[in-house]
Amino acid sequence: MPARRVGRTGRTGRAGRMGRRAAAVLVLPYVALLLVGGLVPAGYAVVKSLQNESETGFGGISAYQRVVSDLRFAETFGNVALTLLIWLPLMLIGVVGLALLVDASPGRFGTTMRFVYYLPGALAGVANFMLWLFLLDPGQSPIAFLWHGFGYSTLNEVAQPGNLPYILAAMLFFQGAGTWVVVLGGGLHSIPDHVLEAARIDGAGAWDTAWRVKLPMIRPWLGYLTLLNLAYGFQLFLEPQVLSQVTHGLIAPQWTPNQLGFSYAYQILDTPMAAAMSVILLAITLGVGLLVVRRSGLFDDGR
Repeated sequence: MPARRVGRTGRTGRAGRMGRRAAAVLVLPYVALLLVGGLVPAGYAVVKSLQNESETGFGGISAYQRVVSDLRFAETFGNVALTLLIWLPLMLIGVVGLALLVDASPGRFGTTMRFVYYLPGALAGVANFMLWLFLLDPGQSPIAFLWHGFGYSTLNEVAQPGNLPYILAAMLFFQGAGTWVVVLGGGLHSIPDHVLEAARIDGAGAWDTAWRVKLPMIRPWLGYLTLLNLAYGFQLFLEPQVLSQVTHGLIAPQWTPNQLGFSYAYQILDTPMAAAMSVILLAITLGVGLLVVRRSGLFDDGR
């Protein structure tokens, strides 16, 4: 008996070591990419942000002071915050509703609808944006009747600064909703059948099952959705930048923090200020991300 116990312990130890090696092999490419594309650039940005304006020596936090004292700094974050306040609730409610409807649809119909919802997200970002430029132009848009109903007759009237948060929220929703319907669909499919069967036996209808069983069990997926969309929202650049160009400067070219950092680097050629803006963005994004992770239980082990 003791010998058998030792043998079993040895086999368990070897299996554990092999498992750790396999995990290391799987994680190693990600760690390498994280270093090359994340940690090293972040460290370089921190070092660069601590240089003085002429980049000839140590400047302390002077670059951060110049960024924060810029009147456009708070305005850009206000623009992003307003866009997120419109976009995130729309994304959460819309995607969860569609995912629950698809999950409740039997057989081929549900599979077909999942594919249909995914199609807009399959378009590349630039192609999706060009499609939206076509939709926003009352002179060419198939929904011109909608713009005429609001009293708009040109692209500049539709894309005026006051409308931009709503336009961006609509763009981002239709661009990403289908992908998230598929992701949440995977979460809904992972709910054990016996849990849903127990809910039916207890007399829960479709609404009660969705609200009291399915939604709580896909909470980590909802946290994942919120986390990635928050990160993308803080990094908005392409959409407002191109809209500013096609409207000939009607929209400020520094409408988002990323655009403001871009102007520091390539217009006034102050790279310490650009680096400081990137570090500030990183700190805010990480802080909000950690809050979402803690509240959603995204990485909980289920215990």
